Amino acid sequence: MYTKKQVAQTIDHAVLKPDQTDFDLQQNAKMCIENGVFSMCVKPCDIKAAKELLKKSDVKVSCVLSFPHGADATPVKAFQAKQAIEDGTDEIDMVMNIGKFLSGDWEYVVEDIKAVVDVAHSNGVLVKVIQESGYLTLDQVAKACELSYEAGADFVKTSTGFGPGKATPEIIEVMVKTVGDRMMVKPSGGIRTWEDAVSFLKQGADRLGIGSTEAVLNGAQAEGTY
Repeated sequence: MYTKKQVAQTIDHAVLKPDQTDFDLQQNAKMCIENGVFSMCVKPCDIKAAKELLKKSDVKVSCVLSFPHGADATPVKAFQAKQAIEDGTDEIDMVMNIGKFLSGDWEYVVEDIKAVVDVAHSNGVLVKVIQESGYLTLDQVAKACELSYEAGADFVKTSTGFGPGKATPEIIEVMVKTVGDRMMVKPSGGIRTWEDAVSFLKQGADRLGIGSTEAVLNGAQAEGTY
């Protein structure tokens, strides 16, 4: 059985909606600290502010990159990674170039991810690759995992939350089976209950991307025997 604290420590809390304001960022940072989540995942423009808001806590700052479509030119992605690291991010969640992947241009996809990984790893920053799995078949999910591994990324991740579909047990099963012994796995998108969160962790997920963190954690079973 998972405790509320254990689950909180796997959560990257998302503050990524386009209409979320500086005030929302402050409120979410406070909530992240109170609940002891792993990180707060923010838009690139909010990294500096998030770093400041979280500085007296153990909560890390993670950020998205080339979000939500993954369609920036590779040198732009590399520059975004450099800027995000300068601004203080601890981890980067980049979006794979979905169109190039669906075109079958594996070389482009690998080089695109690698450009970000090279910048990040030289600064001790982890990279998660968002596939936007809702656009992909399960075979394609497996292929995208292999390409992310080939490019040297640390995590594979399902969704931005702004595309079709969401994290599903079927997708996570494929990710864990394909690269679970070599990479970490992050379901993201549509995780809205305690049961969802725990079931993904039981499947072998390492981190959870959640926007409704309070609702999920408040659904935790009371600790103790009664």
